[in-house]
Amino acid sequence: MPQKHSLVRAIYLYLFTIIGLVLVVTGSVKFIDMGLKAFVFTKAEEPEKIQNRYYYPAPYPIEKIESLQDNEALTEDEVANLKQFIKNYKEWQDREGKIDYLASSRQREASNNLAMIFVGLPLYLYHWGIIRRETKKSEI
Repeated sequence: MPQKHSLVRAIYLYLFTIIGLVLVVTGSVKFIDMGLKAFVFTKAEEPEKIQNRYYYPAPYPIEKIESLQDNEALTEDEVANLKQFIKNYKEWQDREGKIDYLASSRQREASNNLAMIFVGLPLYLYHWGIIRRETKKSEI
């Protein structure tokens, strides 16, 4: 005699199967979108290349700050602080110039997409396998 399963269990199995499938499909679609943007529609990411620059929080333009170093009204500590600020700013500019924000964004997106696929695929396969086994048993 076939084993009867509750409605709640059936809903659970189908729900998690659907969730797993949605995660796999979403991650795959995003990967395809990422590949199309990178290799076919290369102008699609132009705004990100421009907008993703972060700016060092300087209260005034750096040229104005550099000109203050020669101000005789400043104390030695203030001049030392200005020199340290300018040094830090130039180090930040060097580091900032080496960062490829578009590549960084693509890698974050790829990581997220892989995570969705790695979670969704086993979730889907496991629950769908249970449903198939139970369906085969009930048909016999």
